Amino acid sequence: MTTPCALSGKVKQKKMTDTNDLWELLGDMEEEDLPHVLTKLFTIYEEILERTPDDQGAKSFFEHLSRVLSQVSDCNLNRR
Repeated sequence: MTTPCALSGKVKQKKMTDTNDLWELLGDMEEEDLPHVLTKLFTIYEEILERTPDDQGAKSFFEHLSRVLSQVSDCNLNRR
């Protein structure tokens, strides 16, 4: 398993502005590292909202996250 600190070293190797590069990094990650990514993103946007409650980017992140969580939950229920 790769630690979150080891992952940050991979990301720092080049500036991530291209979504294709980000997809490649996500695809190369170990499955057990993906919750660390989600947790870090959640924390970052939560802190942004605490500092700036009207931040549209942070609000959008949580709206999208809520929608995705509902969709995944619905798909899981339909599989049973």
